[in-house]
Parts: sequence; C-alpha cells; structure tokens
Amino acid sequence: MKNRKYRILAGIMMAAVLTAGYGPQEENQTEEQKENQKQSVTISLAGDCSLGSLSVHGYGGSFREMYDHHGPGYFFQNVKSIFEADDMTLVNFEGVLTNSNNRVKKAFNIKGKPEYIQILPEASIEAVSFGNNHRIDYGAQGIADTIAAFSSIHLPYACNETVGIYETENGVKVGFVSVSVVDQGRGVETYLENGIAQLKQDEIDVILACCHWGQELSYYPNSYQQELGRKCIDWGADLVVGCHPHVLQGVDAYKGKYIIYSLGNFCFGANRNPKDKNTMIAQVKFTMGEDNMAESELTLIPCKISSVSNRNDYCPTLAEGESKADIIQRLQTYSARFGVVIEEDGRVMIPEAEENTISEETESASESN
Repeated sequence: MKNRKYRILAGIMMAAVLTAGYGPQEENQTEEQKENQKQSVTISLAGDCSLGSLSVHGYGGSFREMYDHHGPGYFFQNVKSIFEADDMTLVNFEGVLTNSNNRVKKAFNIKGKPEYIQILPEASIEAVSFGNNHRIDYGAQGIADTIAAFSSIHLPYACNETVGIYETENGVKVGFVSVSVVDQGRGVETYLENGIAQLKQDEIDVILACCHWGQELSYYPNSYQQELGRKCIDWGADLVVGCHPHVLQGVDAYKGKYIIYSLGNFCFGANRNPKDKNTMIAQVKFTMGEDNMAESELTLIPCKISSVSNRNDYCPTLAEGESKADIIQRLQTYSARFGVVIEEDGRVMIPEAEENTISEETESASESN
C-alpha cells in the first residue's frame, strides 16, 4: 500500500487523518522544497468494480468462491504493480458490502461481505467513486454498511453531496465528485456544480468528475454524456471519467482537458462471463503549471477483466500482443469522431484545432448508437 495522507470531505464536515511515515523531517522542509515536490501527480483510474456477486448467483464460480479460496490479495494481483507505482488509484465501487438480506426489488442486486473491503488496500487502491445505480440495492442499510466499511480503512469516497479528497505524500490534493445520471438524470448537475465549486474553494490542486451515465453495452456516448462532460469542465473539473456502459467508450477533449466516457468493467463480480472482456486503466499525469493550473497527459493501458478467456475469474490482467493492439485500435475507433488520436503505446493526443462544441454531425452519430 502506498504511504499517503488523505482527507475525506462529507458535505461541510471535514476530518483530517494522517497515515504513518511523516516525521520531523517534513516539518523542516522549506516552502520552496514543498512547492517543488508538488509539480506533478500520477493518477490511475479503473472502471466498475463489484466486490461481490448477484443475489441469483450460486457459489460455484462466484466472486465469493474466489475470495474464500484465494483471499483479498488475489483479485488485483496482475495490475497491482501499476497501482503501487502511481500517486493515487481510484475505481468505481459498484454494489454494496453488507450482511443485510433486505433486497430492493429490482432486476439485479449486487453485494459482498463487509470483510471484502480489505481487497482495496491490498491492491493499493486509495479512493472510490460511489455514485452509481447499485449503491441502493440493499436499501439504506446497505449504503450505511458500505460507508462504514470505507471508514474502517480510511478510504475517501464521493457520492452526490459527499465530496472526496485525497492528499498524496508530495502534498498534491486531489478532489473528486461522483454522481449517477442513471438514477437522477439532469438532477445530478447540482451535485456536480456545487461539489466542484466546494473543491475549488478549498484550493484543491486537481479535480475529477466521476459520472455514472450512458447506455449499457453501447460503445459510443450519447449526446447528454457529451453535454454534461463539457459542463463539468466549464465548472472547473480537470478530468471527467465515466462508467456504467460495462464496455469501453472513447476519449474526448474539451478546452485542453479529457473526457473518458466509459472505463468499462474492471474487477466485476456481478457477471460471471461477459461477452466483452476488454477494459483498461486510464493513467493521467497532471503537472501544475502557472497559477497552479493542472495540465494533463493521458495514457490508456489495455487490460482484460479476466486472466482466462472462457469465463470471468475476477482477476483483471494486462493485455498483451494482438489483444493489446486490438483494444488500442477499438479505442481509436471509438474516439475518432472527437478528433482524438490514440497512439500504439496508448498515449492520447489532443488535436491542435480542438472543437469546443458538440458538432451536429457528432451529436447525430451518437444518437444513432
């Protein structure tokens, strides 16, 4: 686990907690030395992680069985080296951790045991977005139990009016907001705008907007995803990152900042054998420029949600060879309509003459998918 200090901001109430590893030597640093340390921060982002199973799943081949047999270190073992090497890792936490059996009546209910929270620190994951349509699967008790699990390992999270803040060991403050457009539609805009404003007021260095949006199994964003992504940047977000479609979508650029429309599934216990197993880690390096403005470099790291091809073993794995090249090519296809170029090594390039509005052609194309 990376040695970091963190902060969780919930509404207007804020509590500060420091991890071990900070001694008198930090107090003796000059302000100039501290500023020099804050030049950049690298953040890894991954998609939907449901640390549990559907209520209809049997035991054989389930997430529960893998946990019982292999323990918390199993699930992210093949990508942990990437998460350990960055300054912060954030994933979308889809589902709840609870012992409650009081299911909300809906098609799919996802839950895991509260002890599964240990999977996250084992994987060097420092923060989660929690604004999604499966946080309600076991009602108020499921939400409360999951937040208690987050608190038990001092994990920053964000959802609606609760805004998360994580501070790296070099003193860079990363703030994030998280909403579910799937549940609340345009009503989420108040949470996003107010949350981003709160983070700006708190002089946060980098602001992420996490949106649970779009149409499931669609490889292209709809017009509202594009509209809302741009609004988030206009409000002050440095990066917009999306989940919910369960497949990868493309990358857009607006005012020199990125909108990642869908990260797809990642460690996804709610589906034992999805047809499309492509996923990725989006790794973004923010460099603090003049007036502490964050300039970003984005690299997409192709992965598969499973280490085997015939089923989901809930063990995300780096893609290699032809599989890696295929995912890069698909991401380029999904992103081409925005003029964004994704190079063979996964680096994302913003076009020089960037369009800051949704073209009629793009909007029409997105509505047809």
